[in-house]
Formats: sequence, C-alpha cells, structure tokens
Amino acid sequence: MPAWPSIAEIAEGVRTGKLKAADLVEQALKAIEEKSEFNAIIATTTERARSRAQEIDRNPKGRLAGVPFIAKDNFLVFGAETTAASNILKGFNAPYQATAIELLEREGAICVAKANLDAFAHGSSTENSDFFTTKNPHDKTRVPGGSSGGSAAAVMLEMAPFALGTDTGGSIRLPASFCGAVGYKPTYGLVSRSGVVAMASSTDVIGPLTKTVADAAVILDVLAGRDPLDSTTIERDENGYQLPANSYQLNNAKIGIIREYMGEGMDAGVRKNIEAAIEKLKAAGAEIVEISLPSSPLALAVYYIICPAEVSSNLMRYDGQRYGLSSPEAKNLEDSYSETRDRGFNKENKRRIMIGTYVLSSGYYDAYYKQAQTVRTKIIKEFEDAFKQVDFLLGPTVPSTAFKIGENVGDPLKMYLTDIMTVAANLSGVPAVSIPCGTADNLPVGLQLMAPQRADRELLQLAKAAEELIG
Repeated sequence: MPAWPSIAEIAEGVRTGKLKAADLVEQALKAIEEKSEFNAIIATTTERARSRAQEIDRNPKGRLAGVPFIAKDNFLVFGAETTAASNILKGFNAPYQATAIELLEREGAICVAKANLDAFAHGSSTENSDFFTTKNPHDKTRVPGGSSGGSAAAVMLEMAPFALGTDTGGSIRLPASFCGAVGYKPTYGLVSRSGVVAMASSTDVIGPLTKTVADAAVILDVLAGRDPLDSTTIERDENGYQLPANSYQLNNAKIGIIREYMGEGMDAGVRKNIEAAIEKLKAAGAEIVEISLPSSPLALAVYYIICPAEVSSNLMRYDGQRYGLSSPEAKNLEDSYSETRDRGFNKENKRRIMIGTYVLSSGYYDAYYKQAQTVRTKIIKEFEDAFKQVDFLLGPTVPSTAFKIGENVGDPLKMYLTDIMTVAANLSGVPAVSIPCGTADNLPVGLQLMAPQRADRELLQLAKAAEELIG
C-alpha cells in the first residue's frame, strides 16, 4: 500500500481533479482490510464513505477535500455504531455527529472507519477494549499504547492520512510515542468535545494523530474554536494554526528541560535519544536550561483521584434505560441498573467507578478529592512559573518503549505508571505534542514538547523545527 502524501497535497489533488475522492476512500478501505490482523479498526463506514466521496468528486472543495480519516470510536459518527469499545454500548447508533466530525466533513474530509480504544478510554494499551487488543505496527507482540491505540496504529499502518484521538491523561501522546506518530494535545478547551463520549470532563481534550507536524497543524486549524454546544471552548488564535512556509528560528527559543522527567526510571535507550535531541536543539541555537516542576511527581496520584471521580459521575448515565445494553430479565429498576452495569462494564471500568465513588464519598472527600484539587492548583502554578522563565518545556513522552501485550495486564499500578510524564499537561491544561525521536531496540521513542496555554501555534512551529532537526 503506497504511503499517503501530505494532507494538503491530497486535498489540492482532489480540488484540481488530479485525484479522486472515491479512489482515496477505496485505498483506505483496502489498507484497513489488508491489515486487519493488527486489530486497529472496530468498524468501517463503507457505504456512507463511498457516498460522500461521490458527492465530493462532483463538487470538489474544502481544505480537506477527499481526505480520508479515522475517528476513535468514542466520537459520535454516522455510518457505524459508536461503542467506545465497550459492551454496554454495542448496537448504539449516534443520533447526531460530534462537532469535530462535522467541522472536518464541512471541509471535505471523509470518515472511513472507527478505531479501537480501551473501553471508555480507560487504559494505556488498548488491552482494556471489550473487543480485541490492537497490535503495535512495529512489533505485533507489543501494545500500541492507549487509549487512542487504534488511531495511532491506523495512521502508521497507512490506513488513512490522519486519525482523531482523545487525550485525558496522555491518550494521544502515549500511543504516538509507542507507534512513532505525531500526537497533538491542544490547549484545554481549544477543540469542542460535543458529541464525544466523556471520560474526565476537566481534562478531556481532542486532537489529531498524524505522520507529520504539518499535517497535525492543518487538522487543528480546522477543529479549533468556540462551539455553542461546548461551554468550555475558547477562542482560536486569530492567525490560525497552519504553519508558515519559513522555518521557525530555533535561536529564538528558550527551552526548559524538566528535571523530574530526566531522572531515574527512564529506559537507557529512551534517555539516549532524548539527550541526542537536546544536543541537536542546542547546536541549532536554542537556549537550553534546566527547569524544575517540584510537584510533578505527585501529578499521577492527583490524576488518579480526580479522573476516577469524574469517570464515576460520567458513567452514571449508562443505566440500560435509554440506550445501549439493557437487562430485560431484571425484576425491577434497581436490578436493571445493577445487572446492566455488571454485564456492560469491564474490570477497569468498574475499578475506576469504585475509586471515583470512594474519593467523593462522605468522610473521604476532604482527604482525597479536595486534597488532590489543592495539589492540582499547585501544579498549575508551577507550570505558570516555569513559562515565565522559558518559552517551552521538554522531556520524554513515556519513560519506556512499547511493552509486550499482557505484560502489565495483572498490575494496574504498573499500567498507570505509563502515564507518569503525560498527565501533568492535562491537569494544567497546557498544549503538548509527542514527535518521533529515534528508536530504541527497533521501537519508536517519543519526544514531548509543551507550551503555555493558548500558545498552540508557537508549539507547532517549534515541533516542526524539532522534527526537521531530529529527522
């Protein structure tokens, strides 16, 4: 299967008649079928995708004219069920589409499939999917990361030029690192979450997974901005997010290396690649200094109190009464609730519901949830102070390369530790990106870059310069 050109080149080709949207859709569907062994895709939207391709070929317009894409299966999309990879939503057909999908379609993009994920996005490996585990494109014995593992794998398997993911604690950046993709987490609120299955509403963010930073910028430029259906959305940058033709001058950049991310616990191969990237940035003229975020070691503990608390609240709506799985043999309403949830939620869903309900319960709220929010405020303040000293922050995305399928399944704590370097960006709401940074033992390594809130344009410019430099 040939590699996809850039998103801009595809759209230009369709608009000028050199390419046909129908052919591009068939190329994507063929790649999905030929690489089905990787379990990246839950369902295709074949009939609707082909119909939309015909419409676009008759009237080729839009910044994304004819560009196929894949949506993580927690986005409401027409043409296939929306399950969030959970048994409790099997058979659910969306009554409307997510704002993100509508914006992409308005510019001519075509959703061809729904990608696998950890059920309700609860996980870091896609092993918590109720359907199957996605395999890493570089090694079928290893995980692709999660929870947007299907999206990252699909992009690297050339199933589509880009995919959508959600990032609550690293769920775009972590699989990007494990699979060798570019994964972009925008500033909190920059992209509407309307029509996306909620996980933790104060940290959920939507973003693209692509092969290049330039492609990620094109997609963000389409998605960013206020939405009346999502009250948390913010104004977009008046200059947009597409990258200028001229390269970003690294000698204007002051980059802080996060001391706490470069300590013990990082694999030697990951460290070697990150340090090599730092040296290249320094040689190109960037000013490199060390920055401390003293509370960052507490970020994971804070996240795994706040996130389950919000999860337990958000999952209350799945009760078997209005949509999704139901228990018809239940004798009364209470039994219907309990039997539906017992059958529909998997072990990790239940674990997070129990933790979340516990930390919100009377007698424990102050000791856990309130304390976690206090520390979260401290983390936010530390990021603000850091960005008074530097323009950007840098560190590894994940302290290791992709682990083997089944390696961490029986140890939830070990699985949670995978997110140790990604959750702080979600708690503080800052934009962050993972870009490929070499390999260790033939597996991709990810470099993470962060910027102040709303500095998404500047972060993308730096990421593109770093991408060109690292190669």
